[in-house]
Amino acid sequence: MKNITQIIFMFLFVMANSFAQQEKGIVGEENWLSNWTEFKPNQKEYGEPTKILTGNIEENTTLYKKEVYLLLGSVFVTNNATLTIEAGTVIIGDYNSKGSLTISKGSTIIADGYQTDPIVFTSNRSVKRAGDWGGLTILGDAPSNKFGYGSVASFHNQVNPISNGAANYGGENVDDNSGILRYVRIEFAGKRVKNGSYFNGLLLAGVGHETILENIMVSYSAGNGFEIIGGNINMYNIVSYRTNSIDYNFNYGAQCSLLNSLAIRSPYVSSNNGSRCLQILSYNKKEEVDFAKSGTYVNAKNLTFINDSKNLETDIKMNLVQESIYVGENTSFIMSKSVISGFNPAVILDEKITLNQTNLDRIIFNNMLFNNCNGNIFVDYNSNNEDLENWYGNSVFFNVYSKGDNYETFIDTKNEKKPDFRLRINKIIASNEVDPDLRIMD
Repeated sequence: MKNITQIIFMFLFVMANSFAQQEKGIVGEENWLSNWTEFKPNQKEYGEPTKILTGNIEENTTLYKKEVYLLLGSVFVTNNATLTIEAGTVIIGDYNSKGSLTISKGSTIIADGYQTDPIVFTSNRSVKRAGDWGGLTILGDAPSNKFGYGSVASFHNQVNPISNGAANYGGENVDDNSGILRYVRIEFAGKRVKNGSYFNGLLLAGVGHETILENIMVSYSAGNGFEIIGGNINMYNIVSYRTNSIDYNFNYGAQCSLLNSLAIRSPYVSSNNGSRCLQILSYNKKEEVDFAKSGTYVNAKNLTFINDSKNLETDIKMNLVQESIYVGENTSFIMSKSVISGFNPAVILDEKITLNQTNLDRIIFNNMLFNNCNGNIFVDYNSNNEDLENWYGNSVFFNVYSKGDNYETFIDTKNEKKPDFRLRINKIIASNEVDPDLRIMD
């Protein structure tokens, strides 16, 4: 098997202009990716399972670091139980039975790892691939814009009748608390299901504001890396790496902040259909939702989105590189102090979005670096973006357009406080060869 592209370091980008020094992209006084992230998960060995998790967990349960746990089939935490996972614990999803873990509405997960001892969900195959197992799902009691409540039962075709209600999500409690995910890695998830869709690395449906979601990494997911349906959450220090589908997908009235987070895409392991860093929708079909309820709102700040192409121009011609961000109608989106580097183009707005003052006030890009993209902001199926370029290029937004490659865009945190000049490079991404078996062909 050929060597796969790996990240050596991921640091800060600092942009200085004539008025003030502007921080763009992920930030931090120290490299917060140290120790707990893993950019070569296919080279990690976690040992053989010593315990099996299957069926419903109906009472408070603790998983211990000294054991290695196997998720056999669809595992549900139900009956308002709390599942506590010790720092350093490894949970392995079974390939043959589409192992997955779902925290049902009313139940809680306390997965509170440490920077030096993260909790890991991964595959049980000797040669690991995206989509080896299901993924982690958390269902809460916070609202969405759907009529009634939602369900994830379609992912679980062998769930017994007792568990059907455990697949429901949604309610009226904005401050619902589903627990803690902190210093957690989810690797090789996104198993395909019979209806043609995929599990996601982490699915958050109706999850409330009191839930803690920090320092979570999803890598090599065949489905979306992070799928957020409804709910009201803050996500901080999040990493999506080499996801086949969408890195961060927000839908059905989700009210979310995504802060200081990272997505690294590879054109060689992406699906040909709808693969992008960030997608903001309020629905898939209008008849599904109640327009008296809030549409999706996302506040994104200090994000770094990188397309890791060896030859961007060639990859674009081969249709391997898509847009970084897709914004649907009836949504609100604010993105600031962020970097988008190497996409085709940077942003696409749904063709149904009318370019009037009302909609432009709901879709804001400011203090951005659009780097080395084949165009910046377009309306779908419209190759003329002059009006959008003039609008978002206005000096009031402090957006910057450049054509440097990734090696000239990202810098070491140690240079963070150097004054009054454009800071350049520390080596970020290793040169790469591609494992052709990892690519999904749709």
